[in-house]
Amino acid sequence: MATVIIDGGSIIVEFGPWERFFAGRARHVIPLAAVREAVATGQPLRVPRGARSGLAVSGHTKIGVWGLYGGPRQLVSVNRHLPGLRLMLDRAGSGGEFDEVVISVPGADRLAETIRATAA
Repeated sequence: MATVIIDGGSIIVEFGPWERFFAGRARHVIPLAAVREAVATGQPLRVPRGARSGLAVSGHTKIGVWGLYGGPRQLVSVNRHLPGLRLMLDRAGSGGEFDEVVISVPGADRLAETIRATAA
């Protein structure tokens, strides 16, 4: 399971050992200034859209990069057992790689509130 850490002016997403393979990275760092919106979602499996590179187990888990050929480019690590944290980003301000990051984490609603308060 991925973990989300707020450290100084950044949000750090650390991927678990087996998630790293499908996400193509061990961690992803997002500047807080690049976050346009942070929301919690009770159904994170419904958020990823479009062509993907990664793992999709129908109704259970999605890990990887979605939106390869159009639409928002999303870094995703979600499962049906946990709520999701959805971060909509200023792509240029976040390094130009992703428009959204969607991660299943416990306490996603509190984390979204913290990010909104810190980024404001």
